Order: sequence, then C-alpha cells, then structure tokens
Amino acid sequence: MANFALKYRPKRLNEIVGQRHLLGEGVVLQKLIESDTLSHTFFYGPPGCGKTTLARIIASELKRPFYEMNATSLKIENLRKIFKEYNNALQKPLIFIDEVHRLSKNQQEALLPFMENHAALIIGASTENPYYSLTAAMRSRSHLFELHAIDTKEMSTYLDNIISLETLNVTEDGKEYLVFSSGGDVRAMLNLLESAQAVSTQITMETLKQIRPHAMQAGSSESESHYELTSAMIKSIRGSDIDASVYYLARLVDGGEPAEFIARRLTILASEDIGNANPPALNLASSTLNIVKHIGYPEARISLSQLVIYLASSPKSNAAYMAINNALKVIKEGEIYPIPSHIKTHAKTYLYPHDHGGWVKQSYLFKPLHFYETKQIGFEKTLYQWHEKIITLKS
Repeated sequence: MANFALKYRPKRLNEIVGQRHLLGEGVVLQKLIESDTLSHTFFYGPPGCGKTTLARIIASELKRPFYEMNATSLKIENLRKIFKEYNNALQKPLIFIDEVHRLSKNQQEALLPFMENHAALIIGASTENPYYSLTAAMRSRSHLFELHAIDTKEMSTYLDNIISLETLNVTEDGKEYLVFSSGGDVRAMLNLLESAQAVSTQITMETLKQIRPHAMQAGSSESESHYELTSAMIKSIRGSDIDASVYYLARLVDGGEPAEFIARRLTILASEDIGNANPPALNLASSTLNIVKHIGYPEARISLSQLVIYLASSPKSNAAYMAINNALKVIKEGEIYPIPSHIKTHAKTYLYPHDHGGWVKQSYLFKPLHFYETKQIGFEKTLYQWHEKIITLKS
C-alpha cells in the first residue's frame, strides 16, 4: 500500500499547499529562495503545514546536500563531521533541525561559529514559536517565518486531486469529514484517507469516524471551526454567560481540542479580560494549565469546566491589557527617553522610599506619561484606593 503522505509530498515550491503569505510570485520568502539569498531560517507552525517539505524543497532548489536532524538527538560531533566534509566544497549543505525549540544553550553556542562563517545553511522547524527559546545570538543571525494551518478550501482542492489520481470512491460527507477533522494538517488527512481505503472500497464518514472518532482541531463545519468555537467560548466568558461558555468548552472537548490549548487560551483571558479585577483568576488558570498537562482527558474536562465557570463569574477589567498596549504604542511611535540620572544604578541622589515611610515624591520618567486607566471594578477598586492612599498621605 502506497504511503499517500510520502507519495504526494510536494517537490517544487509551486506545489506547496497554502502559505500564500510566504510563497508565490513576488512574495518575500520565494524571492529569497529564488535569488539564493536566504539566510539561516526558522519555520514554526502547526503539524502538517509543510515545514519539513519546504526545507527539502529549498535544498533541492538551491542544489544543496540535505541533512535532516532532530534537536532532541542532535550531536554536535556529527555536525562537525558534516561541516568538515564540505570544508572546501563550493556548495555548502543545508542542515534541517526539527523541534528546534528544544535546542539546548550549549547546542546553540556550538552552532554559532558555523552559522557565522556560513559552513552550512541552517533551517529549523518547530510547532512552537522558537523566538524565546533561541539565544539573542541565534536570532540575530537568522530569519523567523510562521507557517499557517492549511485552510479548508485548499485542503478540499488538494484532497479532490488525490482522490482523482488514486481513483478512490469517497462520499461527499466522507470528504467533508476528512477535511474538517484534520484541522489544517495535510499529513493527518492523507494518513486517514490511506487507512480508510485499506478498510473499504467506498470511503464514508462512518468508516472514517471508526478510525478517527474525534476531530483533531476542528468543529463540525467550516463556519464552526476550531477557531470559531474557541472565539465563541472566549466571548461568552467575557460576556459572563456561564452556560454558553460551558457549551462551547464542551464542543471543543468533544471535537478533540487539546486540553493544553484550551487552558492556554483561558490563561490569556484571565489577564486580558479579568486582570486585577480578580487577580486569583490568573493563579487558577495557571494551575489548570499545569494540571491538564499531566492528567489529560477525560479528567482534564473537569478542571477546564471549573476554570471556565470561575472566569465567566469573575468581574471583568481590561485595564492591564490596555495599559501595556498604550505603552508599546508610544514606544513604537519613537518616544524613547533616557532614564533619569537619579534612578540609574549606583546613583547618589536616588531617594529610597523605605527611608521616607514607604513613599517619597520623585520622578521615574524623563517626562510625564500616562498609560493606565483603572476601571475600579472588583479588586481593582481596592488597588486604586491603596495607591491613592499612599500618594495622598505622603504628598
């Protein structure tokens, strides 16, 4: 039986499914590849979106020898052997490192000299944004590109083409399930199709569901996809509708949405939409995220339900979210001011607040700036009163 994922893996840039924001005539990544000016690069995106395939195609387009490794088992000695082999070669190899976010600091430091002298073109891939796991030195020598999950229209077109090439008999509801249950993962879709055609000459939704009972990261239709269901849950919590929040949580759980993903989204909401109106919300969200990492389904659904109900019941404030956005906006607009001399390290004129009863008037910014507007909702009102009392009593 042919392996569909390998058999139909794209061989050229114009065969890649999706990623139109990076690839296509005149698009930035394709121009860098075609002009052979691509620097060391890291791709990140969900499984099955084409990261490894793209790296292989780049090696083919640039006519570079291709070496594929995984960060979890990468040995620097093996890399050094490869670099030594191509030491005097005109064409340097392309080293592809999967799960690049797992590179240790020592591994990264060992790679740096080879990146610096271009002993090879280094391309890494990860399902997580590797920006924060890479050292500043690695980041300064490389580009970072995000690949997106393949959308349903492109998945459907790709599936129809393969069904035609393989002369398979797939029902319409079977096609729909193949696409929507795969959550933008082309490899997962082809693997399911391959298994189904080994079971029955006619591939139906019933057959497919026996192999994959739950969608990977999608709802039952395009309009109720993984993203829409997640958005509906977040908006319901923000609107303090407990029953709607639990309903959309149940839809996500029933659709096979990873518990970790749900908990991460809820942790973001705890800061963005509740904030200091109820500070324990962030603690509960953080605890839930840690819990579901270890217990998984089916028990994780209970912890997620507890968190969703708590968040929906909490007072809401986006004051912290707005404050940091306002500050970042000012900085991006070029308002970069020097630190006042009296609060620099070892400054002699710094006034130590504890020597003045806990607060003393002095400036901490070069010029007055205002970012935070309290909503005085829930515990945020108490914080406001504390702050006002400190300033008022000491003024």
